[in-house]
Amino acid sequence: MAGRLLAGGIVVIALLMGGGIYYAQVYGYYAEVAGAEVEMISLVTGEAEVIAADNVRAIDADSSPIRYRACFTTEMSQALLTETYEAYESAEPLIAPGWFECFDAVALGEALEEGRALAFLGQSNVTFGIDRVVAVDGDGRGYVWHQINECGREVFDGRALPEGCPSREGN
Repeated sequence: MAGRLLAGGIVVIALLMGGGIYYAQVYGYYAEVAGAEVEMISLVTGEAEVIAADNVRAIDADSSPIRYRACFTTEMSQALLTETYEAYESAEPLIAPGWFECFDAVALGEALEEGRALAFLGQSNVTFGIDRVVAVDGDGRGYVWHQINECGREVFDGRALPEGCPSREGN
């Protein structure tokens, strides 16, 4: 009898811990970002410029630099964006929490692969090794996420800082 109570207690504690960890990962760390703007790097100046974006909805978490996600709409055409802002070559959207319904990383990834969406550099090294990527599809729907860049990939894997990468000092 005591063994059954002990086993039952262990199961209940494990279920509560699992539920707590799930909640923390999916809901607990995220917060809405008020007043978020969408920026892209200008081909002319090399500086970030705020673009015309409506209905911006963004989330972020302090627990990781790659948890940022945002959705927006823009009247700017893909042709105008391509002529004005720096393209981002290896864009790979990261999965957002299921409750952040406007950001579908799988559909966005397919649109990028098929050329229906184009990716641009929003900001290089938001924090060391992490770029902000902006993608816009042909309908004017836009998406923003943080992605590990080449410098971050090398250093985070324990290798030496590649040539041409910024210093980690101050980050």
